[in-house]
Amino acid sequence: MSAELKDVVRKYALQNAALYGGKANPKAVIGKVMAERPELRSRAREVAAASEEVCRELASLPFDDICRMAEDMDPELLRKTKCERKHTLPDLPNAVEGKMVMRVAPGPSGPLHLGHTRVALLNDEYVRRYKGRYINRMEDTNPEKVDPDAYRMIPEDLEWLGVEVHDTVIQSDRFELYYDVARRLIDMGKAYVCLCEAEDMRRYKEQSVACPHRDQSPEEANELLDRMLSHSLGGGEAVLVIKTDLHHPNPAVRDFVGLRIVDSVPHPRTGTRYTVYPMMNLSVAVDDHELGMTHVIRGKDHLNNTLRQEYIFDYLGWDKPYYFHYGLVSIPDTMLKTSTIGEGIRSGEYSGWDDVRLGTVRAMARRGIQPEAIRNYWIDVGMKEVDIEFSWDNLYSFNKQIVDRTASRYFFVWDPKIVDIVGVDRIEAHCPIHPDHKDLGCRDHTLTPPLSVHMTAEDLEGFKRRGTVRLKDLCNLRWEDGKAVYAGDDIGVLKEGWKIAHWAPPSAVPAEVYLPDGTVRKGVAEPLPEKEEGKVVQFERFGFARVESLAPKVRAYFAHT
Repeated sequence: MSAELKDVVRKYALQNAALYGGKANPKAVIGKVMAERPELRSRAREVAAASEEVCRELASLPFDDICRMAEDMDPELLRKTKCERKHTLPDLPNAVEGKMVMRVAPGPSGPLHLGHTRVALLNDEYVRRYKGRYINRMEDTNPEKVDPDAYRMIPEDLEWLGVEVHDTVIQSDRFELYYDVARRLIDMGKAYVCLCEAEDMRRYKEQSVACPHRDQSPEEANELLDRMLSHSLGGGEAVLVIKTDLHHPNPAVRDFVGLRIVDSVPHPRTGTRYTVYPMMNLSVAVDDHELGMTHVIRGKDHLNNTLRQEYIFDYLGWDKPYYFHYGLVSIPDTMLKTSTIGEGIRSGEYSGWDDVRLGTVRAMARRGIQPEAIRNYWIDVGMKEVDIEFSWDNLYSFNKQIVDRTASRYFFVWDPKIVDIVGVDRIEAHCPIHPDHKDLGCRDHTLTPPLSVHMTAEDLEGFKRRGTVRLKDLCNLRWEDGKAVYAGDDIGVLKEGWKIAHWAPPSAVPAEVYLPDGTVRKGVAEPLPEKEEGKVVQFERFGFARVESLAPKVRAYFAHT
């Protein structure tokens, strides 16, 4: 590799690494190099090899060092890197400032998870833009899937996310309203009470055949509804059905259930007072009208529901809100299902809703993921109608842009080994608390005989194998005759290929860092001041973590590198 080629590759590798937390993407580097030097296209293989090699070299360096090297090479690189990307959502049609009403509509089966945050935050962004009103509507019309604690946890999660809720509505308070609308539809000849077996009803729909009860008179239907409401009909014996088009090309849109009987379990809030429960298409249509929704943003898995709900709006002459359906999102390697999580908590598999192996909002908070990062992620994704896969790397990148500005730096050494240092009587270390905030001062450590430090087993083996190492912000060492020998403090050795390692002083305290996969890294950390409890710090050459407690040992939860 020529020196000229290596220089241009290194420039863009440093820029990319500084932008993405120290990990440069060789493909992105190749693209930048080719754009600047199109004459290198004929040497594509050589450029690719050079990019792989340089990116590999940078991956072993601390992020702070990468930023400093980028600035030394070209100050403009770092300036461009630190410019925050600004992303905005498209304007909504028919949006009038001060008149918009939007909502988030969680089912209280547990607290919010990452999937819920998309609709919560996108709606919040628009309400803020148009100075509208935001309603949190708790859709608790399935008593079999209600967790009483969720009525408390969901508002707490929304508050943590920074969502400004103006009104809270709970659907189990509104059953009489749904019954009234059901009777209006019956009286209009747009609804009936079906006594068919569920399987028969399904077959009729698929074959575009009318249910035997479809042509019942309003008087008959109201009488049957009375029997449902008076508990003289039980679960599975009757449902109220809203008429649509039996020949609609989509069978899912043909006559759909509006009310059903659930008498197997009491409701956490209403007990056994009500056993006739609205299905979501009836309750949502009624509430969207009664609460004055102007715009509804939700996933495209609700497309069929929108078509069903529009029938109710049209029958009753209501103005329909503007609907927008964004693409579905899959969140890999993450447990989101509240029923499964709840069972896991009860069995002891999970420590709680904030177990860091989960994808709940509470787990994100425990790990030190900032609400602004989640918001920025979804604004960046935007209102795309295509299906996407959630990118943890992108979320971590947004979070890093936030926490990197303020997170104090400390050393954490996992799998620690004690290394004795010879050849010097005293070493002083002045490690910056934050490389960009000199006013915060340093973490000062003084080593006196017998001199020793803690190193990771991996770093120690590498030191012995190579024969040299630089301990960050402390000194250089050579491995000679089975001993770590002091070799000065000239940082210039990094240009000669010396590898850098972190360390912890003899005064280090026991520490544990809990990882999102459920494993725990045990080791030692330099003593942390009390002010860091509850805050996100950076354990140098390890990653960002939120410190949960400091005594009797440091206990932290890993966020990302």
